[in-house]
Parts: sequence; structure tokens; C-alpha cells
Amino acid sequence: MKIKLGNGFDVHAFGEGSQVTLAGITIPHTHSLIAHSDGDVVIHALCDALLGALALGDIGKHFPDTDQDFKGINSQILLAQVAELIHAKGYTISNVDCTIMAQAPKILPHVENMRNCLAQILRLDIDDVSVKATTTEKLGFVGRKEGIATFATALLIKE
Repeated sequence: MKIKLGNGFDVHAFGEGSQVTLAGITIPHTHSLIAHSDGDVVIHALCDALLGALALGDIGKHFPDTDQDFKGINSQILLAQVAELIHAKGYTISNVDCTIMAQAPKILPHVENMRNCLAQILRLDIDDVSVKATTTEKLGFVGRKEGIATFATALLIKE
């Protein structure tokens, strides 16, 4: 058995708008995230973790922000494509773990929906998908409510 571990990180600043999309779930908020796609920092970090585990580069390599085909794209589509690439390389996604850093909006009420969404896209059991959140105790850009960041880890297995 061969095991591969990858981690990913993504951050987006807040801009004008009235909602954010995190782990495929739309959450009403006082701002939106500025991005070429839908700005889903959870899915972007998770894509980087999955790609990184197999040394396949990052999300920008596969879905460049210079390509208009990805302008405003739903990040769930990107994650599904990354998952297919992982499977095509002969690996199974064992589990994923995501930590969202946000002072606002409140994440906890949406965690189970996020886990379900990611599990469905990745074809995993809900118990293999972790989503949790933390604030930065009002420190840094997250604490000043200037944006949201996410760390993600993915474990891949090849039998």
C-alpha cells in the first residue's frame, strides 16, 4: 500500500456582496469573497491538498485565473475534476480535513452541510470529511474581518 499526504492553503479578501460560498454552501454575509471563480476558499485549499499529495502542482496550474472558462465557475466543478484526476492516477481519497479561519460569518451552523457537500463531491463517507472553524482572536486580516483563509489536508491511498 502506498500512502500520500497533501496540504493546501487558500485565502480571499472580502469585497462587495451579500454572501460567501464555503465548502459548496452559500452563506448570507455582509460581504462576498473576491476571486476569479466563486471564491470558495475551502474547496480551493482542498484542491491544492489533493493535487499536492501527488505532486501535481496547484489549483492555479490546472485552472488558471487567466482562463475565462473559469471566470465565476462553481468551485464544486473544480473539486470534482481534481477528484477524477486523483482516481485516474490510481489513488483513493481516504479522508480530508479542512480548517476555516474566519472571524465572520459564523461557520458552525453550516458545518454539517459543508461536510455533506464535500463528501458527495469526493464520494466519501461523511465520517471521512472533517470541516472545522476557528477565529484568530481578532488578530491579523482574518481578525479584522478582511477575508477568510483555509488550511486543508488530504490522505490518499494506492492499494
